[in-house]
Amino acid sequence: PGYGGALARETGRRYLLCQLLVEYANQRFGLAASGQQAMVYFAPQTPVRQRDLNDLIADGFYRELFMSPCLSGWDEGEKKHRYMELCHQVLSRSQLQAVAKLREAGIITNNLVVLPNVSNTSLANNGTHVSLGSRMLSAALADPSSGFGAAEEKYCGDLAIKCVEHFLPLFVGTYSAAPARLGFADFHPEKALGFLPHELDYTHLRMLWRRWRKKADLSIFGRSLTPFGPELLDKSLSAVFGLRGDFIPDARLIDYPAALLSTRRSPALDGSLGNHERLKEDLASLGAFDPSMSLYLLYRQRQYAAMGFSGFEGRHYSQFENLGQDMGQAVALQTLVTAYAYRLMTDGRLQHRHIPDDPTFESERRQIFFASAMGVPTFFIRRNSRNIFLRRIVQRTARVRASRRYPGYLRIPVAEYRWALLNLLRNDAADLVEALGLDETLRDLALRLTEPQRFSASGRLTNGILNHLGERDPLRVPARDFNLAAEAYYRNELRNKQISAAFDELGDDLNSLKGCASQVLLRNVAALSPGEDLPTFLHAARSKVLSGSASAPLLQQLIGLVLCAVENDRDQARNDLDSGVNHASRPPVHRAL
Repeated sequence: PGYGGALARETGRRYLLCQLLVEYANQRFGLAASGQQAMVYFAPQTPVRQRDLNDLIADGFYRELFMSPCLSGWDEGEKKHRYMELCHQVLSRSQLQAVAKLREAGIITNNLVVLPNVSNTSLANNGTHVSLGSRMLSAALADPSSGFGAAEEKYCGDLAIKCVEHFLPLFVGTYSAAPARLGFADFHPEKALGFLPHELDYTHLRMLWRRWRKKADLSIFGRSLTPFGPELLDKSLSAVFGLRGDFIPDARLIDYPAALLSTRRSPALDGSLGNHERLKEDLASLGAFDPSMSLYLLYRQRQYAAMGFSGFEGRHYSQFENLGQDMGQAVALQTLVTAYAYRLMTDGRLQHRHIPDDPTFESERRQIFFASAMGVPTFFIRRNSRNIFLRRIVQRTARVRASRRYPGYLRIPVAEYRWALLNLLRNDAADLVEALGLDETLRDLALRLTEPQRFSASGRLTNGILNHLGERDPLRVPARDFNLAAEAYYRNELRNKQISAAFDELGDDLNSLKGCASQVLLRNVAALSPGEDLPTFLHAARSKVLSGSASAPLLQQLIGLVLCAVENDRDQARNDLDSGVNHASRPPVHRAL
């Protein structure tokens, strides 16, 4: 779809340009000649051996070796590097705070725990952030006479975020994923639950932990066990009783502080200016955060005063198996649910009181997201929940029943909740779907929900990893072997597949230049592919790039062709501006990081 296709195409082009530049550097800087190779590829989690090394060295030494400055969007690299060091220190120590919370929640019931290392690798968990900007909201904020200022932007933006968070389970595993195995020895709650003690309240944390243990292969004679601590004992138990642990669709979202829970005194999303700063001060006093860090949220507002546009950043994406299919459709759905939230506001059907800001209700809606990441099949909400918007969705959800274990709670299947969200968009947002031309997006989503093994990102990534291993079931593979195979799959097969798809997009972009008004661009393209037609040249070049046999002159030619495609897009944008195109009617700004 146009709303996401342009972003996916641009991302693929940037990915191809990075591949070409890195391979060119390997040759021209003498890396290949000395037996070294720099490589760029998408991978959602920290490599297994890097985690092993992290357990053996001091946190300061880890930061010296592996602290990526993550320079995207920053003009001052040294400043960002210091910021990343601060993040690593704070997040590493917050793990220790999480152990105390697990004890208070009753999940750790004795003094036998495996303390997490004071160094943490979660900052190397790589997700994709997608920003959507609204030209209409930005124009209103730029106009002092519009009556829509920073306070109104914040009020509406916080409410939109709370609404959109109810829809995020549609994205997890469906459009992006980070498949991983946890062995029996990995199921120490203080390690397996990651940052969840900082993200959910005790009630939902206990419920989720119990359901996760029931789902995983941890039982001996019908009794669920967790590891005792000594590695030799845990491995022996696992081998003797065949305890395989679990497979989870998106491990990155568990091993990363995706969304920190508000405090009762300082809600994060109550619509008031400065609420994030107040919450950060509260979290800092609890030892879980630092006020100079950005507040972690699943869906974050991009405010006009800071960014120059008004919009939102989706931070819930992990690994895309296919940029065109997964990223393109995901951005289209992100556009739809955000527009739907604003439509509900303008109709008067969504107000802040409908989604309370108490941390209990914040946790209630977010538990569904984390349950989806774990692959836990059910969740529980109070029958008389004050979250009116969530109750509206649950009323549309099939196979809901009263919980026998938790009186006063409803037991809701995650799969049926997802279908309820899809049907809500089909029926209540039908006019938006038609106006945005997103019928195909909802049909695609239905396929992903109906046959996840074939059509979802999690299913396709898992199948690729299993094909690499020559296996059919992830639980039949030892956890370490599966996770190492996932890394190899991302580094080799998936990387080559995504490079090949980017070449296809480049070919389409260059073919569109035939009607280009710029004779300079046309001459440049002809000069960069001399003596043969463009499709034949690109086909031969693709084979050499994928096999690693492309020469430095060929790589220079390909880099030049990518830059020609970029320049053509710039020319088209300038022409649109010069011709006075009504940008308010065009798709919103997209940006992927």
